[in-house]
Amino acid sequence: MRRQSEQIRMMSDREVLIHLYVTQLLLIIMSAIAGFFLFDLAAFRKIWHFDAATVLMFGGGSAVIVLSIDFLSIRYLPEHWYDDGGINEKIFENRSIPHIFFLCLLIAFSEELLFRGVIQTHFGLFVASTVFALLHVRYLEKLFLFAMVVLLSFFLGYIYELTNSLWVTIFAHFLIDFVLAVDIRLNYIRNMKQKDGGDRV
Repeated sequence: MRRQSEQIRMMSDREVLIHLYVTQLLLIIMSAIAGFFLFDLAAFRKIWHFDAATVLMFGGGSAVIVLSIDFLSIRYLPEHWYDDGGINEKIFENRSIPHIFFLCLLIAFSEELLFRGVIQTHFGLFVASTVFALLHVRYLEKLFLFAMVVLLSFFLGYIYELTNSLWVTIFAHFLIDFVLAVDIRLNYIRNMKQKDGGDRV
């Protein structure tokens, strides 16, 4: 994790964005290839069942629970417990809100399509959550963050099993990422304003 955070800090803003977009594109391509062999048309349509009330209630409700735990952790736990080495700050602090919205939507769509839509649908919750955790191996040196990622994966997997709708977990995943990313952006803006004010004194 330390090496990865150092590498990301050395990357330009453009390089960080390209790396992020390429990663998400690869996840979508992997989903498409695996889905071609694992799904028939009827089964593929089934995972996209959409009911607005279910999406809002389960997706939105799940996001509220996760975000509440996240913000309470940030407020009351030692900072080094949830410090990811500045990776998320590097990704989001210089983005506009519309760009953050698009990035979070892309991340939620690509990851949920692969982990819930393809892997969990065919191989079960445990396999999907294990693979999801391995994708976030950068958190292994931060046990609290790694535990949170694993628990989040199992939680979203349970919600998917409960609702049988990929839209629910995409919406939940998107809301969680979007709110946390906007918080990073707003904190960055506040810090820059305070720094500018201090420089003028």
